[in-house]
Amino acid sequence: MQKVLLAIDRLSTWIGQLFAWAIILLTAFISWEVFSRYVLGKPHAWMLDVQIMLYGVLFMMAGAYTLSKNGHVRGDVLYGFFRPRTQATLDLVLYILFFLPGVFAMTWAGWTYFQESLAIREHTFNADPIPVYPFKFFIPFAGAILLLQGFVEIARCIICIRQGEWPSREQDVEEVDVEKLKAMVHADDHRELAAPPAEKGSPL
Repeated sequence: MQKVLLAIDRLSTWIGQLFAWAIILLTAFISWEVFSRYVLGKPHAWMLDVQIMLYGVLFMMAGAYTLSKNGHVRGDVLYGFFRPRTQATLDLVLYILFFLPGVFAMTWAGWTYFQESLAIREHTFNADPIPVYPFKFFIPFAGAILLLQGFVEIARCIICIRQGEWPSREQDVEEVDVEKLKAMVHADDHRELAAPPAEKGSPL
């Protein structure tokens, strides 16, 4: 069971890391448009639409990745003081009552939204229209991946309720190595405690 959970974690991680490269593409588009507009004097009517849709794809495809890393924001004032079984019970209730219905509705509606857009070959309304339906496909796709990761988190809640501790999850790099930072801070504290008091020099 744990191998299946970690395999889906790795899938969510891979998808998140893949679409993270979209920020490079988005930066390149913005930089080129600034250069083209203010240096060459040739702005592109479609560029703003591309930037908005690309940012939307980047945002949506980060959902399952963030959930797999337990990185979504929660009200942690009291939650952190609960025992793992209590945390898991609370998470399980919230997943069933809110997460599953909400994400399922988003996925279902997103698929309908995409099909309608594809049927009419929807384009943007500007001087240089671009197709919209390829971008709308990512709404149900992101919802499906998020839903899959949600089932993994529900399974983790059930395992924690049975065993009394949270099962492991797929790890990834962090912006800050928290454990190393804590070790450095504690090491500085120990050095200060161990250092002998400085002797006062005699006045000249």
